[in-house]
Amino acid sequence: MKIMLVWVILFSVIGSIGAIAAASLFVILGERIQKKLVTALLSFATGTLLTAAFIGLIPEAIETVEEPHLVTPVILGGILFFFFLEKFLIWRNCQNNACEVHSHAPGPLVLIGDAFHNFTDGIVIAAAFLTDFNIGLAASITILMHEIPQETGDFAILIHNGMPNKKAFLYNILSSSTTIPSAIASYFILEIFETFIPLFLAISAASFIYIALSDLTPQLHQRTETKEIIKQLLLILLGITLMVIILTLGGHNH
Repeated sequence: MKIMLVWVILFSVIGSIGAIAAASLFVILGERIQKKLVTALLSFATGTLLTAAFIGLIPEAIETVEEPHLVTPVILGGILFFFFLEKFLIWRNCQNNACEVHSHAPGPLVLIGDAFHNFTDGIVIAAAFLTDFNIGLAASITILMHEIPQETGDFAILIHNGMPNKKAFLYNILSSSTTIPSAIASYFILEIFETFIPLFLAISAASFIYIALSDLTPQLHQRTETKEIIKQLLLILLGITLMVIILTLGGHNH
C-alpha cells in the first residue's frame, strides 16, 4: 500500500471517529467547562481554517494548476455553492422564519448536513495529501479542530430532540464515517486525474473560508467581553502560527 494512501486513511479516521470521540467526552463535561473549551476550539479552528486556505491550499492551487486564472473563480463558485447548499438543506427541513436552525434543527437535518460535510472533508484530505504531505497534515489538523466543536453541537442537538445518548452517538459515528470512503475513493480518482487536484484544492479552500466566516466567526461574536475577545484573538493567532509552522518549517515553502 502506498504510504500517502496510508496517511489519507489514518487522518480520515482521526478526523471523523477521533472528532466524535472527543465530542462525546465534551458532552460528559459540565456545561460551564464545555462552553469554555468549545469557544476556545472555535477560535483556534478559525485561525487554522483561514491560514490553511490562504497560505496553504490557495497558493498551492495557483502554483500547480495549468490555468492559474481559474483558481479564484473556482473559490468564489465554491463559496456560493456551500451557501446555497446550506440554504437548501435548511429550506427543506424548516420552511418558516421562526425556525432557529442552530439550536432547534431537526435531527435528520443535522445528520444529513454532517454526512455531506464529512464527505467533503474526505475529498479535502485526499487532495491535500496528493499535493504535499505538509499540506495534507495542515488540512487534517484543521479539519479535526473544527470537527470537534461541530460534532459536539450536533450531538447536543440530537439529544435535545429526544434521541437517547447511545443512539445519538451511533448516528453521529455513521454520519461522520463518510469521511473515510470519501477520502479513499477521492485518492484513487485524483491519482488518475491529477490535473483536477489544484481545482479541488481551490474548492477545499472555499470550504475552509466559508466555514470560518459563516459558521465559526458569528459564534465568536456572541461574546463581547474584553477578556473574552483577547482570548479569542490569542487563540486565533495560535492557530495561525501552528499552520504557518507546519506549512513552512515542515519543508513546504513558496
